[in-house]
Amino acid sequence: MAQVDAALVREQGVEFAVVAVRSGTTSNPSAAASAIAAYGTAFGIPLVVLMEQDSRGVPTFYGRRDIVRFLANTDFRRLPWARYSVN
Repeated sequence: MAQVDAALVREQGVEFAVVAVRSGTTSNPSAAASAIAAYGTAFGIPLVVLMEQDSRGVPTFYGRRDIVRFLANTDFRRLPWARYSVN
């Protein structure tokens, strides 16, 4: 089992997961799509957004555009982060 930091969020009736991933994960669209699908299955939530952080801790989000826009205007540190075990 792998450990992953994620936030399970319900906002305006939409449930989605934000998953922290290694830097560079979203630079490969195929790898990003695979990660989104895998985490969606692991959490039982079809909407997943990936979050990378640069060396200064500044986040970049990858996923559905409306959710990415919402997260870009949200303090990501206030999300309900937890560590999960996933397959």
